[in-house]
Formats: sequence, structure tokens, C-alpha cells
Amino acid sequence: MSTKIDIPAESSAAAKGKAPLIGMVSSSSSTNEKGGFKKGIAILDFLLRIGAIVTALSAAGTMGASGETLPFFTQFFQFEAGYDDLPALQFFVVAMAVVGGYLVLSLPFSIVTIIRPHAVGPRLLLLIFDTVALTLNTSAAAAATAIVYLAHNGNEDANWLAICVQFGDFCQQISGAVIAAFVSAVVLVVLVIISGVALRRQN
Repeated sequence: MSTKIDIPAESSAAAKGKAPLIGMVSSSSSTNEKGGFKKGIAILDFLLRIGAIVTALSAAGTMGASGETLPFFTQFFQFEAGYDDLPALQFFVVAMAVVGGYLVLSLPFSIVTIIRPHAVGPRLLLLIFDTVALTLNTSAAAAATAIVYLAHNGNEDANWLAICVQFGDFCQQISGAVIAAFVSAVVLVVLVIISGVALRRQN
């Protein structure tokens, strides 16, 4: 009497067919999770760009509108201060306007990364130009900070007097513009990090 048990060929084939299906489901789930993560990052990127646009253009506008004329004057002199009296502040206005203009132009590329979260080209392009914009923003803010410091404190060694005692409104305006510029720089740093994380998750 034989104890051999025959296994139908169909059950063996079915068992072989199940394993790939499990792998496919797992791979699809992983892809969906990665796509959702990238889309969330892209949406955050878009919102931060809008915030950076507001701060950068506010910095440029505030500095460009800064100026104050003292109520007293002489027959030959009228005491006034404006951003265009100092090349560093002129550079600040131009640089922050360029940064704000770039951020406006970058919005369509940010939208593309929302629609196509796995696209590498637009994200890499944003990373490169965001880094350039961050450099320009930081240099403008640093240059203006030096002028604001001198305006508030002066420099006894160079016989530069602090002008904020007389031109209080002017100093308040340029100080506000510099603060807005540094906020814009911080947002650009976050944007660069976001792009780096998104490209890293691509692998």
C-alpha cells in the first residue's frame, strides 16, 4: 500500500503566482507613500515662496521709500537723509527687488513640482537658483546691516556720528527693511533644504 500523496500541478502554479502579486502591491504602496510625501513638500515649497515674495518685496519697497527731512534748515542747507545717499542701501534695494522678482518667476516651476512630484528637472533648477538668490539676499542684508549699525551707534574712531538721534523715522524704516530681508533669507534657506530633501527622497 503506497503512502505517496500527489500534489496537483495547479496548486503549485497558483502558489508561484501569488508571490509576485504581493511584491507588486508592496511596491505600489511604497510609491504612493513617496509620491504623497513629495507632493506635500511641493505644496509647502509653494506657500513658502509666496511668503518670501512678500518679505523680499516689502524689504525693497520699505528701503526704497525711506527718507526723512528735518523740520529746521538754514539758508544754505536742508538736513535730509535717504537711502539713495548710501551706495550700500542702493544695492540693497536693487538686490532685494531682483530676489523678489526671481521668486515670482519661480512660482510656475513650484506648481510643476506639485503636479509632477517625481520630476527631477524643475526641483534641481529651483535648488540651484534658490541658492543664488539666497547668496544675493544675504549679501544685501549684511551690507545694509552695517549701515544701520553705524546709523544707530556711529564710529568714534572714524568720527562718524550716529544720525538716528536726529533721523529717527529714517532709521526705523531702514531697520525694518533689514529685518524683512533676513526673514526672506531664512525662508530661502528652508526652500533650499526642502529641495535637497525632495531630491534625496527621489533615490
